[in-house]
Amino acid sequence: MKNTFYIIVSLFALTSCEKEIDLDLNDQSGNIVIEGNITNQSGPYTVKITKSVSFSEPNQYPAVTGAQVILSDDMGQTETLHYAGNGMYQTTTFAGEPGRTYTLKVQAEGKQYTAQSTMPEVVYFDGLKQSSFKFGDKITYTLLPLFTDPMPLGNRYLFSFTINDLPKKYMNTFSDNVNNGLPNQQPLILPNDDNKGRDHEVVVGDKIHVEMQSIDTNIFTYYSALLQISGGNGGTATPANPPSNISNGALGYFSAHTTDTETFVIQPVTP
Repeated sequence: MKNTFYIIVSLFALTSCEKEIDLDLNDQSGNIVIEGNITNQSGPYTVKITKSVSFSEPNQYPAVTGAQVILSDDMGQTETLHYAGNGMYQTTTFAGEPGRTYTLKVQAEGKQYTAQSTMPEVVYFDGLKQSSFKFGDKITYTLLPLFTDPMPLGNRYLFSFTINDLPKKYMNTFSDNVNNGLPNQQPLILPNDDNKGRDHEVVVGDKIHVEMQSIDTNIFTYYSALLQISGGNGGTATPANPPSNISNGALGYFSAHTTDTETFVIQPVTP
């Protein structure tokens, strides 16, 4: 799969990974790619089904049409999704709720694929706090997501953010392995000019839009693999097959997660 992921690693990124993840990056062009999300917010929810392309191909992924896509949960709710175009299959009435386990079944091109994901309970996103540090004459900004991790060990989080509504998205995974039951202390490191031409250098007045997701362990492993592939340098990665929670050799993921967002405008540093 030749999707491009933009990832920036926090100061605590090494603590977020539970173990080394063995990755097979052989070319798998032509494989089915399933990307499904269900959240605690109102739908519709979407499942995108495409075909992977080789590393040398342009970022144009053929849509898979004519698939049967069914979502269900452990409380008897079920729905067959309708095709909305461009490889996107969409719900009409299905509702996501924390604590429930969701099953995705896809019948496409003569094969069946299944996946399960349990939506964690809500962890409230209370805001963002700015900090900064200086190297020579250069100021690097950070944002601290404000939330308190619940006491049971095993909570996993995905933070993604954009700058000034630009399309490029940065990602971090957090775990509670070193901060269980406590207020969060893991910051988001915002881009500076270390990667000229590849990143927007964050300056005073920039608007940072942050999404917090509470995710299950399989999805944490999936996104942590992307961080591992990036080499921890904030660059790009084109992983062929990070560990998917979808059966039968499909690439991609199925995630049932809670979501909340906050927006912050970078402020001048006071002496």
